[in-house]
Amino acid sequence: MYQEYFRLSAMPFSIAPDPRFLHMSARYREAIAHLLFGVNGEGGFVLLTGEIGTGKTTLCRCLLEQIPEQCDIAYILNPRQAADELLASLCDEFHIALPPGSFGIKQQVDAINAYLLQANAAGRRSVLIIDEAQNLQPEVLEQLRLLTNLETNTRKLLQIILIGQPELQDMLQRPEMRQVAQRIVARFHLRQLSGGEVAAYVKHRLRISGTAQPLFPEALFGRLYKLTGGVPRLINLLCDRALLGTYVQEQQQVSRATLEQAAREVFGETGRASRWRRLSWQLSCLGLAGAAFVGIGLARPAWLPAGLGNAPQLEAVIPPAPQPAHPAATTLILAGPEAGSAVPAPPNDQLPPLEKPAWPDNIASRANSEKLAFRDLYRLYGIDFDANGNIPPCHASRMRCQAGRGGLADLRGFNQPAVLLLDGEGREHQYHALLTGLDGETAELMLAGKKQQVRLRDLAPLWSGSYVLIWQAPPGFRELLSPGQRGPAIRWLRHSLSVLSASQDNGDERFDQTLFSQLKAFQQTEGILPDGVAGAQTLIRLNMRLHKDLPQLGMTTPTSPNVLHP
Repeated sequence: MYQEYFRLSAMPFSIAPDPRFLHMSARYREAIAHLLFGVNGEGGFVLLTGEIGTGKTTLCRCLLEQIPEQCDIAYILNPRQAADELLASLCDEFHIALPPGSFGIKQQVDAINAYLLQANAAGRRSVLIIDEAQNLQPEVLEQLRLLTNLETNTRKLLQIILIGQPELQDMLQRPEMRQVAQRIVARFHLRQLSGGEVAAYVKHRLRISGTAQPLFPEALFGRLYKLTGGVPRLINLLCDRALLGTYVQEQQQVSRATLEQAAREVFGETGRASRWRRLSWQLSCLGLAGAAFVGIGLARPAWLPAGLGNAPQLEAVIPPAPQPAHPAATTLILAGPEAGSAVPAPPNDQLPPLEKPAWPDNIASRANSEKLAFRDLYRLYGIDFDANGNIPPCHASRMRCQAGRGGLADLRGFNQPAVLLLDGEGREHQYHALLTGLDGETAELMLAGKKQQVRLRDLAPLWSGSYVLIWQAPPGFRELLSPGQRGPAIRWLRHSLSVLSASQDNGDERFDQTLFSQLKAFQQTEGILPDGVAGAQTLIRLNMRLHKDLPQLGMTTPTSPNVLHP
C-alpha cells in the first residue's frame, strides 16, 4: 500500500526470510561463521539456536546462497517425523534411490552410507541442515548420531547442522542425549538485537528497499527497541504498521504518536510487548550469569574463519558484546551499509553547541583547499603527500579515485573518508573539506588539517553533492571483474572471498561459476546489487571486511603507520 508512496523498490519490513535484507552485524557474522564451519569442517554436529523471530531461518537462507560448489545439501524444514520418515526425507533430498521393496531403517541406512562413500570418493561433501530442530524426537536424534559414525581417517562423511529454538539446548542436556551432545563441534545462540543494532537494522532494510529518506527519526529508535525487545520479527511487524499509518496520514516521517498507535494495533492491549521486554531482560541476565560462571579467560576457537574481526569467545550461549566506549569503535562492530551510523546520536536539542562549516580564518587562501584535503586523506592511509606540490596520481600505491555525486546515504554505504566540495558563502567561495566522521546528526570535517564538528543540517546546504574517495585496487585491476576474465585480480578476488566465507581457495585465476556464486552471495549480504560483477563499490566493501584497520567514517587516524595491504 505504501510502497509507491515512499518510492520503495521492495517492501522493507516483510517477515519473509529474504537474505537480501539480512543485516550482517557482528553477531550475525559470527552465526554465519558457525554455519560455514559446519559446511566446510570435518564433521559432527553444529548447533544454532535462538528465540522465535531472531532470524535463524533468514541466516539459513543466506547460508544456502554461499554453499561451495562441491557440497551437496539436504535441507529438512519439518523434522517432526519418526526415524524412518526422516531417513526417507534424507534419501529424497540427496536423490538416493532405494532398491524396490526397501522400507526398513536398515535398508535406508545402508543406501545412505553407500551414497556418502561414493560422494566422498568423488571429492564432494554431504551436509544435512535441519530447521526447527527442537521438534526432533530423542530417538530420531540418536539415529542421526549413528549416521555420523561413517568416517574416514580424517573426517566424517556427513555433517549435520541443527537450527532451532532454545528448547533444543534443553533436550541435548538430558543424560540420554550425552552422546549426541559430545558430537557437537560448534554451537552459537542468536540473541535479540541491542539498542544500537535496532537503528542499524532498520536503516539497512530501508536502504536495501531503495530509499535514503530518514523515514524513522533517530529519536524513535530507543522507543522502537523498548517496544520490541530487539526481536527482528517484531521490529518488522511494528515498522510495517507504522509506515502504513504514516502513509494514511500523508506524512513523510513516522511520528512518535504513529509508532505508539502501531504498537497497540500489532501487540494489542494485552501487554505482549512488555512480556517480550521482560523476556529480553531475563535472557540478558542469564547470559551475564553464564559469562561469570565460565570466566573470561577462555581461548578463542582456532576454527573461527579469518577476516571476521575480533569476535567474542564462542560458547554454548554468547553474552551480548560489550558496547565500545567510543562511538568510533561501533563502526568496527556493526556491519552493513549503515555501519557508520549504527549508534543513534542525541536529538538536535541535546547536542552541544556546534559551529557551522567554515573555512579557517587563519588560512588566507582557499586555492590550496583541494591539495590540503587530499593530503589529509592520504595520511589516513599512511601515504606522505606534499601539499605544496602536485596532487599525486590516484594509481600511486595501487590507489584509485572514486568520484561521484550523491547524498549522505552513498557516503554511509562506502563508509570511508571522502573529500567534499563545499560552496561556502557562494560558488565563488568554494573549498574542499575532508569528511572523517558521520553519524545520525553530526559530521566531522577536516579543514586544512583542523577538525570541525558540524550538524548535518548545517552541512547539507553547503555541500554540492560531489565527493572523491580513494581505495586500494587489487593487482591488475582495470575497471570491472566479470565472468570469463582471468589474471591476478581474479585470483585476489577468489582468495578474498574464500577468506570471508572460510572456504577453500584453489588459486584459480579464472572467473568461473563458483566465483560468480560467491561474489553474488557477498554482494547480497552487503546490500549491493547482486549482479556477480565486481566494480569499485564491491571491491571497496570487500577491502573493508578484510582489513579492519582501514580508515572508516568516525575513525580519524590509522591504527598503524601504513594501513595499505598487498
